[in-house]
Amino acid sequence: MYRDTLSLLGPVLPVVSFLGRLPTAMCQLGSLLLVAETSGSLTTAGLAGGALAAGQTVAGPLVGRLADRRGQRPVVLAASLANAVAVTALVLAALAQAATGLLMLLGALAGATVPQIGPLARTRSVRLARAAGADDRAVSTVLSFEGTLDEVSFVLGPALVGLAAAVAHPAAALLTAAALLAGCGTAFALHPTARTPETDPEAVRKATRTSAAERSRLPASTYALRVTMVLQGAMFGASQAGITALTERLGAPDQAGLVYAAMGVTSAAAGFAMAAVPARIGLTARWRASTALLVVLAAPLVLVEGLGWLYAGVVVLGVAYAPHLITVFGLTERTVPPARLAESMAFLTSGIVGGQALALAVSGRLAETHGAPAAFGVAAGAAVACAVLSWTVRVRTAPAEEVRPAVAAPSA
Repeated sequence: MYRDTLSLLGPVLPVVSFLGRLPTAMCQLGSLLLVAETSGSLTTAGLAGGALAAGQTVAGPLVGRLADRRGQRPVVLAASLANAVAVTALVLAALAQAATGLLMLLGALAGATVPQIGPLARTRSVRLARAAGADDRAVSTVLSFEGTLDEVSFVLGPALVGLAAAVAHPAAALLTAAALLAGCGTAFALHPTARTPETDPEAVRKATRTSAAERSRLPASTYALRVTMVLQGAMFGASQAGITALTERLGAPDQAGLVYAAMGVTSAAAGFAMAAVPARIGLTARWRASTALLVVLAAPLVLVEGLGWLYAGVVVLGVAYAPHLITVFGLTERTVPPARLAESMAFLTSGIVGGQALALAVSGRLAETHGAPAAFGVAAGAAVACAVLSWTVRVRTAPAEEVRPAVAAPSA
């Protein structure tokens, strides 16, 4: 099922893109643990972590836009090296017990310089598939593969941070992330698939005539897809707050990370299986089905009381996460102009980060005052909003021929 995808991408690109996106999953939790330990203040840790999330949310689409206009190679190379420096500076400042303002500034810089390897890898893979003449089913398989890599990274990243914090120090996790950024981020940037391929002169002239119009016009449904990703991020944040609150009330706070990881494992498995969905089931139908599943599976968490039921509830909920994410990425790829694909993919990823950070802050406070059901209620409400969007917004997808970039695919 994934043989053609691996043949298209080659053996090296998936490895470096996976290792290059691990730091994104490590830095959020790593910065919280590091600043909390060195400052002794959860408030300071929350401010530094919030600044990191805000920096990534705001700057992510700008990195994507630069990659669309200047090419991935120079943008990713510069961002990877800058991000490695920023993360290292944050570690050194935290170890030196710097002032809260400086920690927030460095956290914001660490977030703003994230090289967006996840969305750019997805963009690069889709463009390679389109340029190779792949049909929509093959592109869907590519998106499922990239979605699975994202899910696995967001499960493995926090686990590595927790392991490093337990064995050594949270600083070790962030310094490892900085090394991955410098090494694998550079490898991703310099991979042959990042080169701008030679184009047909007529295609170049046509692109020149239409690029300004393409960049100034996005379908209205694009913004609905971005909102649904913010809501998906809100589900992540609210679920995390609910899981943390309930495990603490049950006297098993060390189980919170394991519960969240279990949800990520089932989500990754569901994403991997998305390639088997028949092509006759269109993207709009998949979007509506996945949001309906989110509502059905999120609502019971409000009633969960025991640890066993919590594991069961979140493991089942994970089945709906990746299909929704992959479908929204697929709809975006079929909707936006090719000249704005990387920017749009980065917008979706940044929306998840922003929604998660905001919901974690709000639902965490609700969980403190009203218990875990209040946080899970936020997650269920976000699921309902996703479903309302999917059933009321009409997404017009372009035929495959219209969304292929007019370039030849470079050898992987």
